[in-house]
Amino acid sequence: MDYYFQLKGLSAGYDGRPVVRNVNVSLEKGKILTLLGPNGSGKSTILKTMIRQLPSIEGAVYVDCSDVRSIDPGELAKKVSVMLTQRLTTDRMTCREVVETGRYPYTGKLGILDERDHRAVDDAMKLTNTADLGEKDFMRISDGQRQRLLFARAIAQAPQLLVLDEPTSYLDVRYKLELLNILRDLAHEEGITVVMSMHELDLAQRISDKVMCVKDGAITSCGSPDEIFNKENITALFDMDTGSYEPFFGSLEMKKISGDPRVFVIAGGGTGVSTFRALQRMGIPFAAGVLHEGDVDTQVAIQLASETVVEDSFSYIKDETFDKALATMKKCGAFINCLERAGDINRRNLELAENGKINGILEIDNLYSFGTDID
Repeated sequence: MDYYFQLKGLSAGYDGRPVVRNVNVSLEKGKILTLLGPNGSGKSTILKTMIRQLPSIEGAVYVDCSDVRSIDPGELAKKVSVMLTQRLTTDRMTCREVVETGRYPYTGKLGILDERDHRAVDDAMKLTNTADLGEKDFMRISDGQRQRLLFARAIAQAPQLLVLDEPTSYLDVRYKLELLNILRDLAHEEGITVVMSMHELDLAQRISDKVMCVKDGAITSCGSPDEIFNKENITALFDMDTGSYEPFFGSLEMKKISGDPRVFVIAGGGTGVSTFRALQRMGIPFAAGVLHEGDVDTQVAIQLASETVVEDSFSYIKDETFDKALATMKKCGAFINCLERAGDINRRNLELAENGKINGILEIDNLYSFGTDID
């Protein structure tokens, strides 16, 4: 198989002292590789070594089957464009002029842009929705606007490999999604290869073709998103002890509230998620059920609830499961019913709510009243 980008036995660091060792990864043309890991793990050091900002201590970086050390800097700039996290300081440059610097590999020593260069700048600014910023002073706009313009500059360079260090930093939700959609289109439609670092687990899970995990100067795992984004791997990668990672959503949950459950939540089909999270915010331990394996509610309840009563997927609620839920609800002494209706397989949850009333268990109707009601 032909790879456009490879790291072979790469050790990278500063002043001859490795920060990260023995990095090996290969990437086909038009694919996206994302580096994940805690701060200080070596992600940025790897990226800087790839672009020759730092010399490699051992091993090599290959772009288009050539060792980057053997490629003329001018030619390398036509193949690879870079967007790093360092703040760019300009002296009275307009936003358009900043984007135009992406064309310098093509302009010669005088830096004079021709029609093709101006067209490339126009296209990049239009693609990134920054055309309206063209005449503004680059130092007098927001951090998010600067980030989008630096992305436009990288695109205007017309590379075959984009190297991006935390490209979604400073961006709001709209522009995070916009940037990632642009990257995906560039990869699919123009065959541009992308190597970047990210901190947003949910977005990395959705955009990446391959993920490389970096921790304590070593590569702990490398593979497809399906292989990487599991609870055990992400928990170990970030040493999570104040919350949990939910691979079903690709999201993070706050830590469970300790103590015996004080309220039982009847839910299913996604009806309980907001209640689970509200209870966690309020510091009230709770139990939940009867939930089916694979249900949206089940994924979150397992992370947040003190106890979760679970039934097999696509199965009717069995007597023993129902009895366990009722006993747990009695032990709690209060319940919330999130279900207004139910299907055949979870219809007994409505029966569970009726049993709660019959047994005199306190039903909480107002979510934000039960701090008072159950004390």
